[in-house]
Parts: sequence; C-alpha cells; structure tokens
Amino acid sequence: MPEAEATLSVRPARHFLQHENGERPSLSEVHATIAVPTTGSWLRRLFAFMGPGYMISVGYMDPGNWATDLAGGAQFGYTLLFVIMLSNLMAILLQALSARLGIATGRDLAQACRAYYPRPVNYLLWFACELAIIACDLAEVIGTAIALNLLFGIPLIGGALLTALDAFLVLLLMNKGFRYLEAFVIALLIIIFGCFAIQVFAAAPPPGTILHSMFVPSSQIVTNPAMLYIAIGIIGATVMPHNLYLHSSIVQTRAYERTDAGKREAIKWATTDSTIALILALFVNASILIVAAAAFHGTGHEDVAEIGQAYELLSPLLGLGIASVLFAVALLASGLNSTVTATLAGQIVMEGFLHLRMPQWARRLLTRGLAIIPVVVVTAIYGEKGTAELLVFSQVILSMQLPFAVVPLVMFVSDRKKMGSFAISRGIVVLAWVVALLILVLNFKLLYDTILGF
Repeated sequence: MPEAEATLSVRPARHFLQHENGERPSLSEVHATIAVPTTGSWLRRLFAFMGPGYMISVGYMDPGNWATDLAGGAQFGYTLLFVIMLSNLMAILLQALSARLGIATGRDLAQACRAYYPRPVNYLLWFACELAIIACDLAEVIGTAIALNLLFGIPLIGGALLTALDAFLVLLLMNKGFRYLEAFVIALLIIIFGCFAIQVFAAAPPPGTILHSMFVPSSQIVTNPAMLYIAIGIIGATVMPHNLYLHSSIVQTRAYERTDAGKREAIKWATTDSTIALILALFVNASILIVAAAAFHGTGHEDVAEIGQAYELLSPLLGLGIASVLFAVALLASGLNSTVTATLAGQIVMEGFLHLRMPQWARRLLTRGLAIIPVVVVTAIYGEKGTAELLVFSQVILSMQLPFAVVPLVMFVSDRKKMGSFAISRGIVVLAWVVALLILVLNFKLLYDTILGF
C-alpha cells in the first residue's frame, strides 16, 4: 500500500476518537479503520466502500421477510410484487439519506437525535427503536430455530435457545476487524442468492405476469384488509427502522478525508454501495414471493403461510428434489446473517441515545433474551402455527416503528443549519416526505382495520 494511503487509513482513526463536538464517535472501536484510496480506478474506490450496503441489505431479507412474502405469494399470487418493488425503492432512498447524515455530520442518527431533541422525545425514540430491534430479533430467533429444525431435527424450543450462542460469533468477527465481519455477511448473502436463483429457475414463473405485477399496482392492495395486512408486513420487513441508525454509523468505518470534498466523495460511493446491495435484496424478496406464488397459489395450497409447510411442499410441487433443502439452507444463512446487524444496531442505539456503554456480549444476550422468551412461550403453548403468526406480527410491529426513525432522519438531512451544503435538494425533500407520509398513512389504515376487526 502506498505511504499516503496507509496514512489516510490510520490518522483518522486516532484523530476522530474525540468528535469535533466533544462526542465519542459512533462505533469508536472501528471508526475510520478501513483504508480508502484517493486515486486509482473508480472500481477500486467503490470496492473500498463496499460492505456497509451489504450489511444493511441483510435486514431487508431476514426471516421476517420470508413469512410475509410466503403468505403474500401463496394467498394472492404475484399481486404483492408491486409492494416489494415499492418497499425497495423506499429503502434505497432512506438508506442513502442515512449514509449522507452519518458522513456529513459525523453523527449517527441516534447521536443526532440526542443532540437536537429534548430528553423526553429522545427516550420515546429510543424505546420505539428498542421495540423494533426486539421485533427484528424475534424474527431471527424464529427463522433460525425453524431452519435448525428442518435441517437437523432440533426441536423449535431447543433451536431458539441455541440462537443465544451467536453473540460470541459476532464478537469473534468484530475482534478480527470490521472487514472480516463484512466478508462473513457477504459470503452468506451469496449463499442466499444462489439458493433462490436455483429455485426461481425451477419454478419457471411467467415473466410477463411478474413484470406487470411488479410495476402496475392493484387496487386490491388497499381495499382488501387481508392483503393490506400482509402488504404492511412486507413494508415493515423491508424498510427496517433500526437499519437507518445502523447505516449512519457503519459508513463512518471508512477513513475518508474529513473535508467537504472527501465527504462528497464518500457519500457518492456509500450511496452506490447501498443501492447495488438493495437491488440484490429486491431479487431475494421477490424470489421468495415468486416461488411461493408459483408453487402454492392456484394449486390448492393458498393457505400455506408457515415456513415448515413451504419446506415440505416445495420439492414435490416444483419437481426439484433439492428445492426444500436449498430453502432451509437459505433460511439458516438469513437468520445467522441478521444477528450481525441486530447486534450492531442495538449497540449504536443504546450508546447514541443514552450514552450507555456495555459489553457487546451482554448487550447481545440481553436483546436475544428478550426475543427468545416470547418464542419459547408461544412455541410451548401453540406450536409451529403460533410461531408463524408471531413472525408475521413481528413485522407489523416493525412497520409501526418506522415513523419514529424515518421522520427524524428526513428532518435532519433537509435542515441546512445541521447539514450545511450537504442538505438534500428541495425535490428530494418532497420525495422523502412523500415516503414518510405514505408509511404513516398505511400504518394508520392498518390500525383502523385492526381496531374494527376487534
């Protein structure tokens, strides 16, 4: 490595241990530790920034997505592909804004909230975000436990308890360096992508129907309460509230120059990284729904909503003996991968909002414990069907927490006093608020329908 590059990768890590406003930097143990070349090809510079986008993309294809996508495909065919496409476009915009906030201000979203909001508001936002992380962790526990059960015959309760051990996996990777953590995530993403590519090929869905469903919305999405419930779950499972906190932090692991020019360059590459990664997430999410629609919708299996049912039926219905195994392997990889993002997000949120630091293993076991308890209780009382319903419900909870992350993010990145020349343009401000209002309206609609149902 040239001497100038080596200097760039080390000096910021020491210099920014104390933030310019007196704050400790986000994820200080890995802050500005990854070298960024200032010269060379665009591919070389993009590669230096590749990683954070793939880490946040994990949250967009975690086990929670599987439940909502399976139910949506089995019940309504390809109709909800439009919701998956819309959700991913919203995610691309919001994650780009999150990366911009972190790079431009040197604060993650939690730190920005603590700096500018009154204490009661901060506590409310922190509590909402913790609920979202627990809901996400709930999905990971259920998904991983189901995958262990399908592949190795481990009982659901035993599998749920085993997921507590993944705290040590994250610690091991973090201690080796942030690039090792990113490499682990990307390796598992490749496995997930490969598994679903084979299943989609075996399903042989009609391309014309898929394209039409993906780009042309159906009025039934809003008028049909059952379809709306799953649509909200898809949005909640796709646009992850804690990912907005996570992304604003981990983009700062790069040792880019902390000048206006350096920040603009970093924002460009970080946005490119996350956009490419979320296109991969779009393929995975769409593939789950497409495989479910091709295998179950119109074949007398429209009631398939449980991952275990899908596992048993996929191979015979698709005519591919290995389809069910690929499905379970991808689910296990998804569950393992999601533990990384939940761990880091939990640390970022707790440190940012409360300035409370605790060992990573303790933080991880605390969050995972809060997720394991309801899974064990529901599994013991209601069995696999109860865990399937809990999985979908966890995604609706996630969707309910979205405004508590989206609204502050849009307010910050559109404020020139806080962002300076990095504030987003008026057109992007309008688009961001449209996304935020759409999320709010859909959530209120779901609440209204739920109350009427009771």
